[in-house]
Amino acid sequence: MRKIFILVATAAALTVAACNTVSGVGQDAAAAGNAVTTAAEDAKH
Repeated sequence: MRKIFILVATAAALTVAACNTVSGVGQDAAAAGNAVTTAAEDAKH
């Protein structure tokens, strides 16, 4: 039972770490998209 608990805790910790990494990449991609949109809007005017 203890081994199962350790495995579940480890899996949960890895999942949380992966979510933070993916979230960071998503924020970077959104920032890049906003920069492109702003540049396109500026080029129109």
